Amino acid sequence: MNRRMLSRLLCLVLVCLLAAPSLFAQKGKRQSQRSGASRQLDLSQAEYYLTEGMKFYILDNYTKAIDYFQKAAEADPQNAGANYAIAEAYNKMKRYADAIPYAEKSLRLDARNKYYHLMLGGLYEKDRRLPQALKVYQELIRLAPDDPEPYLDLAAIYLQQEKYEDAVKAYDRIEKLIGINEEVVRQKQQLYLKLNRLEAAIAEGKKLTEAYPDEPRYLILLAEIYNSNKRTDEAIPLIEKALLNGGGANAQLRLILSDLYRTKGQVQKADQELEAAFGNPELSADIKVQILADYVKSHNEEESRNNALRLAAQIIKSHPESAKGHAVYGDLLMFSDQKTQAKDQYLTAVRLDNSIFEAWQQLVRLEAELGQTDSLRKHTDLALELFPNQSIFWYFNGFAHLAGRDYFKAIDALEEGRRLSVGNQELLNDYNAMLGDAYNATGEYLKSDAAYQAVLAKDPDNAAVLNNYSYFLSLRGEKLDQARQMAARLVEQNPDNPTYLDTFAWVLYMLKDYQQARKYLEKAAKGSPNGNILEHYGDVLFQLGETEKALQVWQQAKQAGKASDKLDQKIAQKKLYE
Repeated sequence: MNRRMLSRLLCLVLVCLLAAPSLFAQKGKRQSQRSGASRQLDLSQAEYYLTEGMKFYILDNYTKAIDYFQKAAEADPQNAGANYAIAEAYNKMKRYADAIPYAEKSLRLDARNKYYHLMLGGLYEKDRRLPQALKVYQELIRLAPDDPEPYLDLAAIYLQQEKYEDAVKAYDRIEKLIGINEEVVRQKQQLYLKLNRLEAAIAEGKKLTEAYPDEPRYLILLAEIYNSNKRTDEAIPLIEKALLNGGGANAQLRLILSDLYRTKGQVQKADQELEAAFGNPELSADIKVQILADYVKSHNEEESRNNALRLAAQIIKSHPESAKGHAVYGDLLMFSDQKTQAKDQYLTAVRLDNSIFEAWQQLVRLEAELGQTDSLRKHTDLALELFPNQSIFWYFNGFAHLAGRDYFKAIDALEEGRRLSVGNQELLNDYNAMLGDAYNATGEYLKSDAAYQAVLAKDPDNAAVLNNYSYFLSLRGEKLDQARQMAARLVEQNPDNPTYLDTFAWVLYMLKDYQQARKYLEKAAKGSPNGNILEHYGDVLFQLGETEKALQVWQQAKQAGKASDKLDQKIAQKKLYE
């Protein structure tokens, strides 16, 4: 409850409980006009109604309170307090137009009562009758020139009328009555700034710093005015002084000083102050995270990135339980290509707060990139319990199961993710590409072909699908002409990729075009002499009748590794086994 509301409530209580008897002291004069007994009865009734009305007023039952207050006014028409009470009740109901006549009457009956003036002036303001409100406050000032309260109301009226010079004069008067006051100084500063009188606004600020030299807050307020008007050189000493005057442990001051130094191009000092602020545990982790995010956006230099990493480390040191702190540290580590360390930070973040979607997302992306399929499967399972409608987690869950050759679980996950990805064609293509692989592995070739074809219908140059689809068709010995067209398209677009060259060669092999297959396998073997490619090369040589050379290449394939389980038999028997 503000001071004005409290004053009016107290006034109303006094009106109902105390004021009425004091009014009765004048009854001798009135009784000359009426019979004493009758008058006494009227006054007793008025007192009763006022007391009863006050009970309902306190209970916020203003309608019922008004009924009693009006009965009090009828019993004693000269009772200013009863009219004041009615006006106050209507005011509480925001029925300002209804309240005004009663407030006016209460003031007519008791023209020197401060609270009646304040009530009527306030009602005029709320009813947008500013000239009338102004007159009421001016009259109150005439009656009580040393009371600061009506000057505050007067200043408020002038502000609404945009009479800023008059408002300043009202605040000057208040200052003379009560001395230097922060609220008054701040109001005058804002007015002077509206009037483009910067020096006057600064002078007001200096009043506070001179009156309270050991109060850092007033130095900050003055520094803000300097800084907002691009007078950074004058702002910096004030903040430095505030730090010396007991604000050395104030992280907010460090942040302000950091910004000021940065504005002046003093980057090293700015970073030092920022780091000092981040080392203060009293500055919340959330604020630090936001500041760091803004810092990263505006600073791309390598040195700044290193500073950002140090700041993030400070957050973790000061707030080890901050999940957001660990998450943002993870972002910075990943940006610096420190992926293993980044993963650890994301893992800590989700352990501290499993609701941070972005941290889960970055964690599983990193595990997929690092090839950590076991932990990827585990963490996507956990993430899906929390975010079952997020397609990305179904995607990586399916990816993990596919990599682990758990094809049926992979299919379940990928089908669910595909269902959730309708409308996102790029993601649908990724799902269909993996479903093609998974269904092929389970022997569901119709579903596999349909998934691959769905990708190629939207992205005919999708290298992964062209490669896998054509290769699996060659292994199955089906649709070899279609497989040849896809593999040829693949190699045409990627002429130096050993894997794609091997795929095309194997399709040609299945078509018994051994000479062409040899050509592409020789090129593939030079680019990537892995066991699978070398074994295929040896198979082609054997088909061309070059048995000894085929045997040599098969032996090379065994040394290289990753060949088929029939390779040893081929070498031992010097014979092709398919």
